Amino acid sequence: MEKPGVITRVNGPVVHINGLQAPTRFEYVVVGEAELPGEVLAVDHETAVAQIYEYTGGLRVGDPAGAAGHPLTVRLGPGLLGGIYDGLLRPLDDADEFIGPRGLTRPAVTDHDFEPEALPGTEMGPGDIIGRIARPAGGIDHLVVVPPDLAGTLEHIVEPGRYRSSAVIATIDGNDVTFTSEWALRRARPYRSRNPVREPFRTGQRVLDVLVPIAKGNSATVIGGFGEGKTMLLEQLAKWGDADVIIYVGCGERGNELTDLISELGELADPRTGRSLMERTIILANTSNMPVMAREASIYTAVTIAEYYRDMGYHAVIIADSTSRWAEAQRELASRTGAIPAEEGYPADLPASLAAFYQRAGRVDTLGGRDGIVTIVTSVSPPGGDVTEPVAAHTQRFVQAVWSLDRDLAYARHYPAVSWRNSFSRDRDAIGRWHAANDDPDWVTRNVRLNTLLGEADRLQGIADLVGLTALPTDERLILLTGRNIREAILQQSALSDNDAFCSPAKQAALTEAVLQTHDTATTVAAAGVPASVIEDFDYTALLRAKDITGPDDAAGVEAIAQRLRAALQELAP
Repeated sequence: MEKPGVITRVNGPVVHINGLQAPTRFEYVVVGEAELPGEVLAVDHETAVAQIYEYTGGLRVGDPAGAAGHPLTVRLGPGLLGGIYDGLLRPLDDADEFIGPRGLTRPAVTDHDFEPEALPGTEMGPGDIIGRIARPAGGIDHLVVVPPDLAGTLEHIVEPGRYRSSAVIATIDGNDVTFTSEWALRRARPYRSRNPVREPFRTGQRVLDVLVPIAKGNSATVIGGFGEGKTMLLEQLAKWGDADVIIYVGCGERGNELTDLISELGELADPRTGRSLMERTIILANTSNMPVMAREASIYTAVTIAEYYRDMGYHAVIIADSTSRWAEAQRELASRTGAIPAEEGYPADLPASLAAFYQRAGRVDTLGGRDGIVTIVTSVSPPGGDVTEPVAAHTQRFVQAVWSLDRDLAYARHYPAVSWRNSFSRDRDAIGRWHAANDDPDWVTRNVRLNTLLGEADRLQGIADLVGLTALPTDERLILLTGRNIREAILQQSALSDNDAFCSPAKQAALTEAVLQTHDTATTVAAAGVPASVIEDFDYTALLRAKDITGPDDAAGVEAIAQRLRAALQELAP
């Protein structure tokens, strides 16, 4: 440490240090004989107030401390994919113990097969490709690019071969370039400009893709109480979302859930390569039994990694479960530093912190001219399911889509328990225009009809509960029937089914068309004089089971089932 000091106070994860020369906010510090890592939060005259990312039991007044003269950084480089790390990007998969003083351990130094792509004498700018590390069996290549703060003439580059992570592979204007680089945890990586293209982020989950979609490069949150299926839905997004790199953050959640996820990802075949999905996944594990302040850092670590792969021209998705635990860490820290509390004890700058995090999502033109994307999906766990509490309320202001879970749906075993009444997407119009211009001009029409029918069915159900179903006119009874068919044939989806865990866009469209055309046929049959009770008693089992008995991409099979059912329904007419 460049600047030595001494501990003058210990208050849980907050430590006061005196004697540091000109300390600055977010400067990296170490405290105690074990050199526990931390960051400066505030400076009060000669005292630096720091948060520590390890258990501080045993620290005493008078113990040594020191500051590095630079912010807390993470080491980025090849070999991160497939790894399990804590909130400071310290490896956990080969650690002797997951909890305990480990300093600022870096990912292991490994060997990589490098293929140069630039020639000596070439003028290089930030983000330009120097070479690549090819991934086996069709995985994504790791691009070695010029760091954001470097430009000049490429004076030297190594020959193709196998090199250590720390080896110098190129020299630009006298500056050595290696596979790895350090980057400040809380500093956003630069880019040229925002890219206005709004392409849908396909999740394979019908209720999201069909009703409340988001665009690549935007953000969404899942809001729900305990036991409503937040973690399961996020795991489905990790498995089936069409991203190149998956960064899963277990932020204060139960360790057994994260262990199950790791096992499932290791066993799940990547649809791109046929190999394990873990090969393009990074897991940041900060479970509820690990040091609380590392939760606060884990969110920034995740988005820094995502921006690193974005700069290579990839689509990285962050899945954070949950930001409520992250906010609780901030609340604990604020209470120990004497900050004036705001709503429910959270710090007054909570909205600003949430906005700064979600703002780092985006689709951009990188410094090297590539199309790079960071998509953020989080969960919020409001106490008692109260969506008006501060974390949930502020999060809804900053994200583009809210996927709100419904307790009644969860208790009725309707999964995913996403409420079509309380969920919304600010991307819906932009995604509709994209579909119209590219692959599916009828997407908007189907989306509008589904939302209209579901809303009307919910309204009529309340009336039917009061006056009885038979008191309603035929057209309203058919809307109620179709509302049930939409819920059971489209919106319900089993994460445990080989046929239905993932649903392709073509099958989504086919299932939606099947239900809507069945509604139109039923309306025509009713107009021909068939009583509503006869149409309601018709066997719709084939329609409801079409999602289960056809493959994930079998749109033709769904269409064939729908045609047979409509033909049988038409036979009811005189």
